[in-house]
Amino acid sequence: MSERRAYIRHHSNEWKEPEVFLDTSHWHDKIFIGGSWAPGSGGVGDVIEPATGASLGRIGIAGPADVARAAEIAAAAQHAWAQTPHTERAAVLRRAGALWAQHTEEAMWWNVREVGAIPGMAGFAVHVAEQECYEAAALPARPYGELIPSEQPRLSMAQRVPAGVVGVIAPFNVPIILGIRSVAPALALGNAVILKPDPRTAVTGGVTIARIFEEAGLPPGLLQVLPGGADVGEAIVTHPLVRVISFTGSTGAGRRVGELAGRHLKRAHLELGGNSALIVLDDADVDEAVNLAAWGSFFHQGQICMTTGRHLVHERLYDDFVERLADKAAKLPVGDPAREQVAIGPVIDAGQRDKIHALVGASADAGARVAAGGTYDRLFYGATVLADAAADTPAFAEEVFGPVAPVARFADLDEAARLAAAGEYGLSLGIVTRDVMQGLALADRLPTGIVHINDQTVNDEANAPFGGVGASGTGSRFGGAAANVEAFTETRWVTVRGQAPAYPF
Repeated sequence: MSERRAYIRHHSNEWKEPEVFLDTSHWHDKIFIGGSWAPGSGGVGDVIEPATGASLGRIGIAGPADVARAAEIAAAAQHAWAQTPHTERAAVLRRAGALWAQHTEEAMWWNVREVGAIPGMAGFAVHVAEQECYEAAALPARPYGELIPSEQPRLSMAQRVPAGVVGVIAPFNVPIILGIRSVAPALALGNAVILKPDPRTAVTGGVTIARIFEEAGLPPGLLQVLPGGADVGEAIVTHPLVRVISFTGSTGAGRRVGELAGRHLKRAHLELGGNSALIVLDDADVDEAVNLAAWGSFFHQGQICMTTGRHLVHERLYDDFVERLADKAAKLPVGDPAREQVAIGPVIDAGQRDKIHALVGASADAGARVAAGGTYDRLFYGATVLADAAADTPAFAEEVFGPVAPVARFADLDEAARLAAAGEYGLSLGIVTRDVMQGLALADRLPTGIVHINDQTVNDEANAPFGGVGASGTGSRFGGAAANVEAFTETRWVTVRGQAPAYPF
C-alpha cells in the first residue's frame, strides 16, 4: 500500500489517501462467478509486474468447469435482466461510469504496475472506460425495432432482442478498454456476459471491471470474470449457452476462434491484428510528421493494434524524416513508469520481447539499416527506427507489436498506394499532407477500417465506429450505437393480428 500511496501522491494534483476499491482482500486467489469471489478450478497465478518481475498478488485461474457453471448462472440471470426497465439498466451503466471517474487513480496504479503502461496511457484507458459506460447507458432507451409493411391485415415488426449470454475474450495490451467496450454495451442491451481477461493482466482487465459493476449495483450472475488460458477461451466459444463471441487478439488466434464459432453456429466479432501505415506526402511538414510518427510507433511500447507499423515517406523528404525520427527515438527515456518519468515502459514479457528482437534482427539481415535502437535491457526495448525498409522486410511486412518504426520511401502516389495496400491487414491509416482532399482521395484507394488525415494511426473514442477489414477483423463492431446494437442483439420478426385468419385446411 505504501507504493500505491507514493504513486498517487506523485501523479495526482492533490494527494489523498488511496482507495481500497481494488484491495487484494476482494480477489486474492479468486475468480468472480455468480456474483461473488470464489476459488477457480484452474488454481492460482501470480500477478507479475513486468518492469521489476515482482509479484503484486495472486489471482484465481478459471478452468473449463468454471465456464460451464458460469454459463448456467448467466443464462438464468439474463432473462430477468432483459425484462428490467430500460431506465434501471441505464442507471447501472451511469453509476459504472461515475465509478471509473471516482477510482481513476487506483485503476491507473494497477494499469501502470501490471501492464507496464506509462501514466498517460493508463489515464487514457480509464477515461475511455468511463466514456464507454456513459455511451452504453444511452443504448437501453433507443428504439428496439421498427414497423414494416405487410400485405396481410396485421401489425408487422422487426424487433431487436438481447442475444443472451455474450462471451468476451480480451487481450493483455490495453485490457481495460478492450474488455469494457464489449462488456458495457452487451450488459446495457440486456445480455449477460462472461469475460475472460488475459491472465497476465487479470487485475486491470478483469478484477477492475468486476468491482466496478459490483459496486454499480449490477444484479449477481450477469457478469462473470474468468481469467484463464486457451482451454477457458475454447470452453466459452463452444458452450451452447454462449450465443455471441467478442474476441480481441492476434489474427492467428482470431482465425481459430472464428473457425470454432462457425462450427458451433454462433456469431463471432473479431478484432484482430494490424500493421497500419502512416503515409507522409511530399508537401508535409517534416517536424510535424516525425512527431506523429513517433507517437504512432512508440506509444505504449507499440503494443496497440493500431500502432503505426509502416512509415511510407516521399523520397523528397525521406532522408530528413529518417534522421529526425532516429534522433527523437534515441532521446526517448525508457524505464519503469511507476518510478520514473519515461516515454517507454516495459513490454509485457520475455516472449514478446524476443519476438520483437527477432524481427528487428531479421530485418537488419535482410538489408534494413538500424538507425536507432535495436537493443533492450530486460523487458525494456528501446525505440527503434529501421531505415531502408522494403515490402518484404520482416518488420515491415509483419505486425511487430513493439516500439519499432520501419521506414520505406516512395516516388509517387501510385507507389504509396501499392505499398500501403500490401499485406493482409486493414485496420488504421494515417496520411500527412497539406492537401486534405488529396489525402482523402488516396485513402479511398486503400482498404482500411479507420482513416486519419493529418494524424497518426492510434486513436480511439467511445462513440466512434472501430474495426478493421481483411486480417484485421470482421468490420466495425465497437463504438457508436448502431455497431453495438448490431453486435449484441438478434433481430426477430413479430406480427400481431386482431383476429386469427381462417386457412383453407
